[in-house]
Amino acid sequence: MRKPKKLLNDPNSVAQEQFEGFMVAATHMEQIGSLTAAIRKDYTPNKVAIVTGGGAGHEPMYGGFVGKGLADGVAVGDVFAAPTPDVIMQTCTALSPENGVVFVYGNYSGDNMNFDIAAELLEDAEIKSHTVRINDDVISASKENQQERRGIAGALFVLKIAGAAAEVYPEFNDVVSATEKALANTASIGVALSPCAIPRNQSFNFDIADDEIEIGMGLHGEPGVGKSKLGNAEETVYQLMEKLEQELALVEGDEVCVLVNNLGASTQMELLIANRSVGQYLTKKGVFIHECLVGNYCTSLEMSGYSISLMKLDEQLKQLYNLPCHSVALRK
Repeated sequence: MRKPKKLLNDPNSVAQEQFEGFMVAATHMEQIGSLTAAIRKDYTPNKVAIVTGGGAGHEPMYGGFVGKGLADGVAVGDVFAAPTPDVIMQTCTALSPENGVVFVYGNYSGDNMNFDIAAELLEDAEIKSHTVRINDDVISASKENQQERRGIAGALFVLKIAGAAAEVYPEFNDVVSATEKALANTASIGVALSPCAIPRNQSFNFDIADDEIEIGMGLHGEPGVGKSKLGNAEETVYQLMEKLEQELALVEGDEVCVLVNNLGASTQMELLIANRSVGQYLTKKGVFIHECLVGNYCTSLEMSGYSISLMKLDEQLKQLYNLPCHSVALRK
């Protein structure tokens, strides 16, 4: 049986070491002591603070999206594990927010619990907060139960809108409203071709046969809608796009942002071939592409496959999306 092969130092220290390596590149950010947490150096306390975070193993999500026009602070946990409430709280207090904190993170039980505790601690400190749980994965639960859906790569679009709104809107409720609108208009779905392995483990965390794929596989190996035989790229992408079209109720004349996101080990060639099919599908439907991102944005260690995210735009979301941003993983 094939075993995972990684070039590491200490498998038990990868979250800390990768974050330290990230901070070498993130010259616009300041690490909070030795924590796997950091804030923007140029943050001004009079604006609404956008704080994000989650488990390591999804790089460049989440730290890669901290910067002007994006998140203001990030708290990172161990591999596939939520950051602790203390680390989240220290991230918030390092920002000294005078106009409140908006939490934006993936909808997973551990993250929900720990960010909720941090929100309670902020309340005790008389700092208002609001939570936006990203639940863009359309396969993980029905639309009627979308509060149970997982958060995947569509987090990028939600963070982009949240960060832009916080730059231009002085009112807390306006930032919250724009962020929630972005989430309501974002949908994602993925396909996995091969598994990943947590560094300290000596085995992969799920199995996929060489001639199989799984539609809707989660970032941590959560089951999708079932395995199917490996087909061609166009057939697979069209299957994904049909679900996204239905979810967002797309009609002729709509305009969207597109993200074709690498889950980790797929090649840029595969992503671009997928993006070709995305473009063909939307053109046939009369849906316009405002901007298209293709690459590594929310990964799952060495899992191969990709996810597709769409954000349907209105004039407000389009204006906010077009505002400049600067981070390690996204610049406009």
